[in-house]
Amino acid sequence: MDDYALVLNAGSSSLKFCVFQRLSEKDWQVASRGQIEGIGTAPRLSAKDARGVVLAGNSLDATVSDGHAAIDALASWLRSKWHGAHVLGIGHRVVHGGMRYGQPVLVTRQILSHLYEVVPLAPLHQPYNLAAIDAVFERMPDVPQIACFDTGFHSGHSQVADLIPLPRNICKSGLQRYGFHGLSYEYIASVLPEVAPEIAKGRVIVAHLGSGASLCALNDGKSVDSTLGFTALDGLCMGTRPGALDPGVVLYLFQSLELTAKEVETMLYKQSGLLGISGISNDMRDLLGRSEPEAQLAVDYFVYRAAKEIGALTAVLGGIDGLVFTAGIGENSPEIRRRICEASSWLGVDLDPQANVSGVSRISTAQSKVSAWVVPTNEELMIARHTWSLLGLMQPVS
Repeated sequence: MDDYALVLNAGSSSLKFCVFQRLSEKDWQVASRGQIEGIGTAPRLSAKDARGVVLAGNSLDATVSDGHAAIDALASWLRSKWHGAHVLGIGHRVVHGGMRYGQPVLVTRQILSHLYEVVPLAPLHQPYNLAAIDAVFERMPDVPQIACFDTGFHSGHSQVADLIPLPRNICKSGLQRYGFHGLSYEYIASVLPEVAPEIAKGRVIVAHLGSGASLCALNDGKSVDSTLGFTALDGLCMGTRPGALDPGVVLYLFQSLELTAKEVETMLYKQSGLLGISGISNDMRDLLGRSEPEAQLAVDYFVYRAAKEIGALTAVLGGIDGLVFTAGIGENSPEIRRRICEASSWLGVDLDPQANVSGVSRISTAQSKVSAWVVPTNEELMIARHTWSLLGLMQPVS
C-alpha cells in the first residue's frame, strides 16, 4: 500500500490541493496538484501531475455547493486515482493563528474551536480554511491534520513592530499587528541561500504581489516587519482590498454615510483596491491591457503604494541589500516589476531590462547596489515540510 499526504488550501469558492507520494523513507514526490473551483456555482475539478500531464479537467455535480461537498468530491477522485492509498496526514493553510498559535500545530477539536474564535480577524479566508479541517474530521477522523498559519512566520517581531497604539485594556483582547502571507515569506527565506546567497543573510524586502499583496522585511532570513497588520486589509493596495486607510474614513462611512457594519465589511474586503479605483477589474492583467484613465490610475496607485512601503521598510531595516518579487503579479508581470524598481532606484536598484523579461532569477544589473530578484513561491511545499516535521517524517525539500 502506497503512502500519501495531502496539502489543502480552502477558499470561499475553491479548494486547492497537492498530493505528495512517499517513494522511500527519505524521498517524496508531487503526484498531483490541482483545484476544485466554482464551488457553489459551476464546480469543476482540474489536476495535473508533476510533469504537467492533465489528470482531470471535468465539471462536477452542482451539489458540490460548499467546502464539505468539495472535500467529498476530492476524496472520491483521489480514491479513483490511487486506490488503496494510505493517507499519512493532511496539512492545511490557515490564515490566522491568533495570539495562541505562532507555530504549526496538530489540530484537535479544541484547537479548532480556538481557531474559530479568530474568524472576525480574517473573515475572507478563515471560515473556509477551518471548514475544510472540520470536513476531514467528519470523514477521515483517524487522519492527523496539521494547521500551518500565515501569521506564524511573523510571530518573532519586536513588541514595538506589532504594537497598536490604542488603550492597553483594549489591546489585551488581542489587538496587535500579526502580519500575513507568512508561509510564502518563510519559503522564500528558505530558498534564498541557494538562489541568492549574496543577500540571504542580509537585509531583504520581499514583495508578495498578487490579488492579496504585502511586503515583508527580512534580516538574516527572519521577519522583522510586514505591511499587513491586525487584519489582511492593511498596507498595500490589493485586488479588492484598499490597504492602509485613515481610520477616520471608516468613521465617516458609519457616521456620515450611515452604512451598516456588514456594508462596510463588504466594501473593504470585496469592493475596494484595484476594483474600487478602476471600476473595471481587480485583475492586474486586465488593467495593464486597458486604456481607460481609471485603469491606469489603479495601476499607478498600486505601484505608488508599493514603492512608498519599500522605502518605509528600508528605514526599519536600516538599509537594504536585496528586493525579491514573488506571487502572481510579482512573478509574472515584468511591467509592474519595472515600474516598482524604477520608483526604487533612489535606493540603489538598477534594473536590467532584458533580464526582467527573460525569466532569469536576478533582474538587476551586476553593478546594482541593491540586487533585485524574481523567486517563485511555493506555499504548498512549506506546508508539506511543516506537516512532515510534526508527523515525524522525512521532509520533502523540493
